[in-house]
Amino acid sequence: MRTIWLSGAEWLAVLRIGLGLWWLESWRHKDRKGWFERGTGIAWAADVAGRHRWGVVRTGFRRVVEPRPKLIAYVVVYAELALGLGLVAGFLTPVALVAGLLLNLLYLTLMIHDWAEQGQNAMMALISLVALFAMGWQVWSLDAAFGLFL
Repeated sequence: MRTIWLSGAEWLAVLRIGLGLWWLESWRHKDRKGWFERGTGIAWAADVAGRHRWGVVRTGFRRVVEPRPKLIAYVVVYAELALGLGLVAGFLTPVALVAGLLLNLLYLTLMIHDWAEQGQNAMMALISLVALFAMGWQVWSLDAAFGLFL
């Protein structure tokens, strides 16, 4: 593989780190007080799910999220933080990439009719796939330093 300036593995690390920074920004800009104390994030998602044209989304949200809104709020917010830190540091990278891909697919499915959000989720999912299958943790990562997943 011919590349300019960096090696292919280094460019994949740049992509992985960029994805991690994207997750960290998602975490940073969240109104955590609103999510945790007033339930704003889950209330917004409940509104979207309640009007969703796919019954499986409405039913899934009612069964999984509605009975435990506070727990799910913490899971979502801290999953974004964990994904960001894991991808930037390159620690347990394949796990973070798969978890991030699944979270993006959940977001994509929930907001399938909100085109403003779909570009972000689709691109993050694509980057996760590329970084996963190209093993984007080979350089500039704790995984490489510890000899994990090589």
